[in-house]
Amino acid sequence: MNVSIIIVSWNTEELLKKCIESILRYSQNIEYEIIVVDNASTDNTTEMVTKNFPIVKLIANKKNLGFAKANNQGIQISTGKYVLLLNPDTEFIDESLDRAIEKLTDDNIGVLGCKLLNTDKSIQPSVRRFPRVLDIIAILIKLHKLFPSLLNKYLTKNFNYSHEQEVDQVMGAFFFVPRIVFDKIGLLDEGYFIWFEEVDFCRRAKREGYKVIYFPETQIIHHGSQSFAQAMTWQKQKWFFRSAFRYLTK
Repeated sequence: MNVSIIIVSWNTEELLKKCIESILRYSQNIEYEIIVVDNASTDNTTEMVTKNFPIVKLIANKKNLGFAKANNQGIQISTGKYVLLLNPDTEFIDESLDRAIEKLTDDNIGVLGCKLLNTDKSIQPSVRRFPRVLDIIAILIKLHKLFPSLLNKYLTKNFNYSHEQEVDQVMGAFFFVPRIVFDKIGLLDEGYFIWFEEVDFCRRAKREGYKVIYFPETQIIHHGSQSFAQAMTWQKQKWFFRSAFRYLTK
């Protein structure tokens, strides 16, 4: 098996269906497996996967284990040489995944991110620098609402999304990792329920000498935060604070 595509879902039935359909449509020349890890959805996600996609390996959790732990479940049963962690609210729009696979043959790449597009196919910012303490404090107390330029460096406002570049971190919506990297530095840190797990992984990969690469030759649509948007605002803030604190104190 060449590529294992792991999708963690939580109440995203229709979006997940479109995501899997797009994989089947645009990856016909690739040897791959799809693993869906459902975090106790209350919609018909598991029934939809079982009925429509019998080739998909399904893990149905009885409770929401969080993004990092659910992805690790998928990684542990996967068999691919390369592991793609993919959000359920994404869609392939062409056959460019094979270019990302070819790019990963570079032994120094630890994480590969692609060009993310909004639903209207405009560029979606997906590259950031590693956050500093001041960046996280500004976000927590919403200081950036008063001074928008305060986070320009962290958010890489001047980033050129048309060129391949080595970066600090890429968004976890499309997170492509050679299995050998997991073998060397470990899986995602399950101390993060959601948020910062991919930032933490990128930092660990770079500390071990691997590159984190933004690769625009592969592109997908990312509808954006569809699972996360279902949570209440207070819960989002709680998750963010806990994850940020863990990241800064590791």
